[in-house]
Amino acid sequence: MSDVLENKRAATRFRILAEIAERQPAVSQGEIAEAVGVTSQAVSEYIRALVEDGLVEKEGRSRYSVTKEGVDWLLQEATDVRRYADRVTEDILGSVREEAAIATDDIEEGQTVTLSLSEGLLHASPGETGPATGAATTDAEAGADVGVTGFEGIIDFEPGTVTVYQVPPVRSGGAGATDADALAAACESADLVAATGVEAVVALGRADREPATTFAAGEVAAAAADRGLDAVVVVTADVVGRVTDALRDGNVTYEVSDLS
Repeated sequence: MSDVLENKRAATRFRILAEIAERQPAVSQGEIAEAVGVTSQAVSEYIRALVEDGLVEKEGRSRYSVTKEGVDWLLQEATDVRRYADRVTEDILGSVREEAAIATDDIEEGQTVTLSLSEGLLHASPGETGPATGAATTDAEAGADVGVTGFEGIIDFEPGTVTVYQVPPVRSGGAGATDADALAAACESADLVAATGVEAVVALGRADREPATTFAAGEVAAAAADRGLDAVVVVTADVVGRVTDALRDGNVTYEVSDLS
């Protein structure tokens, strides 16, 4: 485990070095002391040790900068802390949190259930036949919501796909320059269709398809793909970056195509 998590002095050293990195080169030891919760004298001693260890370079009175070695140490410790936090969140808290699922059959409280994703929603079935299981915390009839905790295993599903179709802006022909038949065919097999931009919404109307949302289309599509759904996003070319940025932020693989 990281020294930062095991040793109080290492944790304080980490926080002070991070504060120096944020404030450099003009560093107020008083401000750092207030932020970290130690005395100014303690900050001075820590900085002196950081300079001696080659993690901080003194450039003059109250002027310091973090060295390459200091940056490397910060990154390594931060990575270790992040891995620990991820393990706590996913492996420890993930097994004790309670989630709601749709019961596929009658379920009794305390019964072991198999978990699956269907149409982007968590489902629970009586028994432990699947790779992901949990324990029911409530009674439920088929089709009702049931509480589930004690998660084990990984739900078996394939992430969905996202295809982004661009519609020209109105000055370049807008919805009228879009092949409505091609757009209708593109949307036919999609689990979710979203749109951004007036031209995109009108183009979908010409294709006789109503979008599920016309707001935050990239974020919605990313969430859908993360739940195993295939999504189509129709977007006015002028604002396609908003959608693709959201998809990249969600670590979603996508394709961009034109329909003109």
